[in-house]
Amino acid sequence: MNRPNCVVRPPHSIALLVLTALLAAGVARPAAALEYYPGVEWPEPPVVTPAAEPGGAPSDAVVLFDGKDLSAWNGAENWKIVDGAMVVGQGEISTKQPFADCQLHIEWSAPTPATGEGQGRGNSGVFFGPYELQVLDSYKSKTYFDGQAGALYKQQPPQVNAMRPPGEWNVYDVIWTAPRFRADGSLESPAYITALHNGVLIQNHTEVKGSTFFHSPPTYWPHDSAQPIRLQDHGNPVRFRNIWIREWKPIHGKQAKPPAKRIGDKVKPIEEMQ
Repeated sequence: MNRPNCVVRPPHSIALLVLTALLAAGVARPAAALEYYPGVEWPEPPVVTPAAEPGGAPSDAVVLFDGKDLSAWNGAENWKIVDGAMVVGQGEISTKQPFADCQLHIEWSAPTPATGEGQGRGNSGVFFGPYELQVLDSYKSKTYFDGQAGALYKQQPPQVNAMRPPGEWNVYDVIWTAPRFRADGSLESPAYITALHNGVLIQNHTEVKGSTFFHSPPTYWPHDSAQPIRLQDHGNPVRFRNIWIREWKPIHGKQAKPPAKRIGDKVKPIEEMQ
């Protein structure tokens, strides 16, 4: 028997027809959440003008050494300036201004020709109070790993050795979070350090366990969060240049409204949607 011609529709076509029919009949779709509102009011971030050249000081930086004078430092009368670089002399130097949480840019070069071995080769240090980021000629020169260039001295080696040869300039970019102490002198929060050596990450939010002395274990004792930046004299004529620093502060917002979602044209607190 001959059957009338018929069209067999695939399942997805049938589903589409059913959905179209429901919409035509006025069956409403659930409204989609269009936007999440944290409800936090933030202050506007301040404007900082970056330097025209990479490595230059931004507009809010304090320039500690620009190649011309050592007026920002205490104890620098025995250091000298040669060809726009300060050269380590007798005794350490320290900034006249103390700093707490900060971003430090400093460039340094190991002496040439390279002489000495291990800790006796191009040794100096950048100190944030009693906490040292090691400066050392670690280019094809071995020493204990938590004492090589870029180490948090005696506590944490750098993730990699990113040294340039002696005579070339190395760059440290450091983010320092100072420790905090309670009124009774106990430690509230430790220090942390993040550092890049020649653009390579070597310390990533590393917790500082305390002081970084050669002869004793790490220890915290109460002190002001703001401390001078110190450059060490270890008997080697290490050179420094282009030193600048900027204090940083986290931006704090205010929870003005409860977190909410906009659904359709209505905004509803999330806690009411549970």
